[in-house]
Amino acid sequence: MRGTGRQPILVVSTAASAADVQRLRDDLGRDPVVLSAPTAEAKRVATALGVEPRPEVLLAPVRFPDADRGHRLDDLVRRHALTDRFRDVVVVVDPATVTLLLRVLAPDQLPTAGAVTVVGLPRPDRAVAVRRAVVAGVVLGLLAGVGQSWGPVLALPAVVAAAGLGLLLVVSWRHLGRELLLAAGVSVLVLFLGVAGSARFPGAW
Repeated sequence: MRGTGRQPILVVSTAASAADVQRLRDDLGRDPVVLSAPTAEAKRVATALGVEPRPEVLLAPVRFPDADRGHRLDDLVRRHALTDRFRDVVVVVDPATVTLLLRVLAPDQLPTAGAVTVVGLPRPDRAVAVRRAVVAGVVLGLLAGVGQSWGPVLALPAVVAAAGLGLLLVVSWRHLGRELLLAAGVSVLVLFLGVAGSARFPGAW
């Protein structure tokens, strides 16, 4: 699930054993969000993950759920997931709530055996830091212009562009690849402006 462009939502039953919790803890990403029902059973499982849980009253077990309870659970989990699309979200609830939550969160996904069910929410790639890329591109263009006497003027932007293309193949670093490509493009533009300026005003570059 990790690295596939989907955000892992791990729905955990309070009936999870110590072995289930240990396996989950080993597989969790860095700094996960752990939501738990405000019960002793849920706190036991959530605390065993080594992360401070966030108790949510809505996740508490109910004997007679309202007709819209499933949708409210879905909204709650998605709201926390959307806060940071690159953090795992763990939801610890009683078995009945697990069933209801999975029914609305992943209606097309077949139920899995065991106390932990992983749901993948589609997520976009990380945003490109445009300002940082533009600044880096300007600096890169100036360096390439100054160093043109030591090699081809486009050698440095070409190396940066090649590195960017390589990073596009790695899902988790794809945003850095786009950033390097943007910086390389900006540097070429700076070089062309510098060449045009030096042609108009000899000795300016």
